[in-house]
Amino acid sequence: MTLSTLPLSYCTNVHPGRSVDEVLAGLSDYTLPVQKRFANPLAAGLWLAAPVIEELQADPQKRTTLRETLSAHRLVCYTLNAFPFGDFHSARVKERVYLPDWTDVSRLDYTLACAQILSDLLPPGTEGSISTVPLGSKLFDQPADFMSRCCEQLIRLAHGLNDLHDETGCCIRLAIEPEPFCVLERTDEVLRFFDELWKLASQQDCEAIVRRHIGVCYDVCHQSVEFEDIARSITSLNEAGIRINKVHITCALQLPRPGENAAGREALERYIEPRYLHQTMGRLPSGEILRSGDLTDELWDLEDQTAPWHKAVMWRIHFHVPVNAERMGPLETTRADLKTALQTVAQLDYAPHLEVETYTWEVLPGRQTTSLVDGLAQELNATSEMLQDIASGKK
Repeated sequence: MTLSTLPLSYCTNVHPGRSVDEVLAGLSDYTLPVQKRFANPLAAGLWLAAPVIEELQADPQKRTTLRETLSAHRLVCYTLNAFPFGDFHSARVKERVYLPDWTDVSRLDYTLACAQILSDLLPPGTEGSISTVPLGSKLFDQPADFMSRCCEQLIRLAHGLNDLHDETGCCIRLAIEPEPFCVLERTDEVLRFFDELWKLASQQDCEAIVRRHIGVCYDVCHQSVEFEDIARSITSLNEAGIRINKVHITCALQLPRPGENAAGREALERYIEPRYLHQTMGRLPSGEILRSGDLTDELWDLEDQTAPWHKAVMWRIHFHVPVNAERMGPLETTRADLKTALQTVAQLDYAPHLEVETYTWEVLPGRQTTSLVDGLAQELNATSEMLQDIASGKK
C-alpha cells in the first residue's frame, strides 16, 4: 500500500496571486495561519500565473525571496498549478481559463518556465509535478489537426523537462488534468489520447522520455461529475501505463431526485455565480447522462414532468466544495468518491502527489460563516485523518 509521505499540499489558487507581491502576501496572510491550525507539516501548491513567472524570470532576487519565504515559514513546494494561465480571480473567468490551449506555443513556454522555477524550490531528492489544462475546451471550435499539434507540443515539453533533469538533477512531471467539457474529460478519452501521444513519440524515438515526463492530474471532483466509476477509472489508467502524477483531492456537489427535491433545487440555485464554469450533468434511470456546460437558471424549469432533466435520478455539479463536508445543507457532496479514489491510489506501486484544491471559497454561498483560514484548516485536517485511516487499513 502506497500513499505519498510528502507533506499534504493545498493549492494556493484559492488566493489572488497576480504578482509576486500578491503570492508572498497570500503565503503570509493565509498559508502560515492555516499551517498553525493544521496538525501536520504543510506544503504550498503554488499557482504562479504567467505574469508572476515573468517577474521571477526577470529578477533573480525575487526568486530568492520566494524560496527564502517558503523556508522561513517551514513550507515545502513540490507541485505547481499551471492550469490557470492568467487572472484566476477576475470577475469572470469561465471558459477563458482554458486559454491558451496546448496548440499555442505560449502554453509550452509558460509551462517550461514554471518547471524551471519549481526546480529551484524543490526539496532535495524530491520530484516535482505541474498540473495543466486538458489540451483545450470543447466549448471552442478546434481545427482538424488539434490533437496532433498538442502531441507535438507535449513532446517538445518532455524534451525540455528531460534537459532540465540533466541540468539540475530535478525530475519534474507534467500532470494533464481532465475536466468536464474539455478535450480530455472522460477516462476513455484520456486512454485514446495517450495511445496517440506515445505512438507519435515512438516514431520520434523518444517514447521513454515522454512516458517519464507526461502523465495526468486526477481531479476526483471532475470524474465524479462525469458519473465515472472512480476505482475503475484509476485502475484503467494504471493498467494502460499512464502515470498519475498528481491527485487533486476535491468534491463535487450532487442533488438527488431533482424533480421532486424542491429544497435541494432552491439551495442549488444559490450556487449559480458569474466567475467560474460549473459544468452540470444528470444521470437518467437508463444510465444516459445529460450535459450542461454551466449551472444555469434554465435547469430550474421543471414544470414539464416529461423534461429529461426532471427525470434524472441525480445531478452532479462541478463546484468544488469543502472536502470535509458530506452535505451542504439539503445538497450532498461526492465525498464517498473521494475516499474510493484515495483507497485506489493507495494500491498503486508509486505515490502520486496529493493536493487539496478547493478554489471556490470566495464564491461559496454562506462562506461568511467560516473564515477562509479555518475552512482550509478543517479541510486539511479531515483529509489527513482520511489518509491515515486508509494507510492503516481502516474501513
